[in-house]
Amino acid sequence: MEYNRLGETDLIVSKLCFGGLTIGPLQADLTDEEGASVILSAFQRGVNFIDTADLYKTYSHIRTALQQWDRDKVIICSKSYAWDRQSAQETLNRALDQLETDYIDLFMMHEQESEHTFRGHREALDYFLEKKSEGVIKHIGLSTHYVAGVEVAIANREIEVVHPIVNKKGLGIQDGTIDDMIDALQRYKARGGGVFAMKPLGGGNLLGGIDEAFDYVLGLDVVDSIAVGMQRESEVIANVNRFSGKPIPADVQASLRSEPRKLHIDTWCTACGACVKKCGLGALEVVDGRARVDRDKCVLCGYCSAVCPEFCIKVV
Repeated sequence: MEYNRLGETDLIVSKLCFGGLTIGPLQADLTDEEGASVILSAFQRGVNFIDTADLYKTYSHIRTALQQWDRDKVIICSKSYAWDRQSAQETLNRALDQLETDYIDLFMMHEQESEHTFRGHREALDYFLEKKSEGVIKHIGLSTHYVAGVEVAIANREIEVVHPIVNKKGLGIQDGTIDDMIDALQRYKARGGGVFAMKPLGGGNLLGGIDEAFDYVLGLDVVDSIAVGMQRESEVIANVNRFSGKPIPADVQASLRSEPRKLHIDTWCTACGACVKKCGLGALEVVDGRARVDRDKCVLCGYCSAVCPEFCIKVV
């Protein structure tokens, strides 16, 4: 497993980061023990970096894994939508309490869109900076689906690490192309920032060309680490081998092929109807204020994801 320093921080992270969203109630809804088992299989194979968030509700899964592992050997990133001091304190304390840890290695402002949203969350950031001075937070960053979010990080040196969408088609980037994103990341790296990418498979919509999708992101010198959601040990083994340049065992490949995939629509769907219009098979409709999928008609092409303005449609 390759390890890289996240920008100018003291965080040495595995190239493969365990993306914690998919094991939790928003997707696979694994029990704490089931999720911990998958996490531990990654730790045992050299992954030392795990990404989660207040939204994901996966702190208990990680805590259960850490009860069987050395906390100081794991780099934990979490994220918060906090906008003021009170919400910042609440979300940080929830992370510390539920993870049963005294510190968070990397704490991020979640899904920052532009200088305007950043300014609106300034009070929360000031609280996080205060906690950084006390050693409770080691480093501060932001996650974003926007090129403009990376521009914010370039302009504000308090932001030591960014977590942007990076995939070969730019799926999910809300205000530009993948070339625009790479250009901004190059400038951020040049000023000493660290980068760990999200959505290398475009929310599962690039699974049909998985090798090419991973090769693209792995070949980028602006990316220090890549967060990949994994729900099963077979996925962990496949991704560890892929990131280590090793062949994927035949039995693991067979297991991956046998595991059913489905179209998943996240809870923040706004029922705009863009996906319904895009689907030529009539597999989507808006019901009770949210898009719904007819699994008998859906062929998992993923075309609907490309037109979703909230990037809430994924193949899992």
